Amino acid sequence: MNTTYFKALNEAKPVEIFPGFIGRFVHTETITLVFWEVKAGSIVPEHSHIHEQMANVLEGSFELTVDGNSEILVPGVVAAIPSNIKHSGRAITDCKLFDVFSPVRQDYKKRSEEG
Repeated sequence: MNTTYFKALNEAKPVEIFPGFIGRFVHTETITLVFWEVKAGSIVPEHSHIHEQMANVLEGSFELTVDGNSEILVPGVVAAIPSNIKHSGRAITDCKLFDVFSPVRQDYKKRSEEG
């Protein structure tokens, strides 16, 4: 496989970023993609970051709270989280999530490259 243009997710090292959140990462010059497998009941505590974030549920249901507004995300619903806005989340069921961050999440990049 030409790894300049194509990435095999099953070859990406899985990293547990929060308890119950296992991510596989793809980084480019300007964005980070994260494919998450999340256990039901797992929580992302309230936080904010400089990155814009797009959040999408591929399987299951996930409660996302952005700037005090909560919604249940299911497949087909996308959340756009602006830079520096507080947000948190809770997996209602086992989930598969897909997030996009811009600019690159250097913290995630470092964690995914650690041996």
